[in-house]
Amino acid sequence: MTSQRRSAVATVALLLAVLLVEGCGSGAPELTPSAPSGSTSGRARPAPKVTKLLVLVVENHSLDEMSRDMPYTFGLAEKYGYATAFTALTHPSLPNYLAIAGGDMFGVTDDDPPASHTASGPSVFGQALSLGRTATLYAEGMPGTCATEDGGDRYAVRHNPWAYFADERTLCEQHDLPIDAFAADVAAGHLPNAGMVIPDACNDAHDSDCTLGDADGWIREHIGQVLAGPDFASGHLAVVVTADEDDGSQGNTVLTTVFHPSQRGHVVGTPLSPYSLTRLYEQVLGAPFLGAAATAPDMAAAFGLRVAHRPG
Repeated sequence: MTSQRRSAVATVALLLAVLLVEGCGSGAPELTPSAPSGSTSGRARPAPKVTKLLVLVVENHSLDEMSRDMPYTFGLAEKYGYATAFTALTHPSLPNYLAIAGGDMFGVTDDDPPASHTASGPSVFGQALSLGRTATLYAEGMPGTCATEDGGDRYAVRHNPWAYFADERTLCEQHDLPIDAFAADVAAGHLPNAGMVIPDACNDAHDSDCTLGDADGWIREHIGQVLAGPDFASGHLAVVVTADEDDGSQGNTVLTTVFHPSQRGHVVGTPLSPYSLTRLYEQVLGAPFLGAAATAPDMAAAFGLRVAHRPG
């Protein structure tokens, strides 16, 4: 090769080297493969699906009263979410409890014990167990399991709906428990798929010598533990605090809260009812809708909760 040709080759090589260096600059196109179109890089993960629902029921107070006189509970409601148009179905207490548990009031118009009334068909708790899931009702002051009469320390059977479902009496006796079991289940992350918490007749603000302040303190102690526990941290547990009925002062509209990590100050004006709670239980469980739950306003949709199943 002549010296002239060698010089030309060297010049070309130098130019190529310069071009390669410039191609590595910030203005060059990206040469590495782009992320797949389905990649979630840079996107917020969706909230986990709710697979557990825990409902706590306060007694006989309206939305305005509960908002004003339960500062801890309403503070959580403002932090997470609450409904402004959740309306109980009737007075007195028992028909509303039965509606939550069974999607029907079963013709009941009073607060008489199971000896006078039985509810036919399954409850949401029985539905859970029939599907291989878990269900527990925790009742404070209850003397033994699934007690069908008042007794113990301010235990009122009219506030314990599962005790009225005669076809599920054996299941009720196994899974309708005194409150003593609650703290251990919270700490272990073993809260049920279908759960309900019934404070005694003082701590639910029912009795005349007790106040909403008593109920608020009880919720701080017990639900505060739930919100600090592993089930809630997982994002799979939603907690609802509601009332069975108001005191007759606000058209039966009661405060109903939804505590879940996905909620951020969510105020819902959708009209809701106890049957909406039945429906929510069943959406969490993947169970068929009972009675009026089939046509009830959708609480999961109203609050934007991702539920494990949407039957119906």
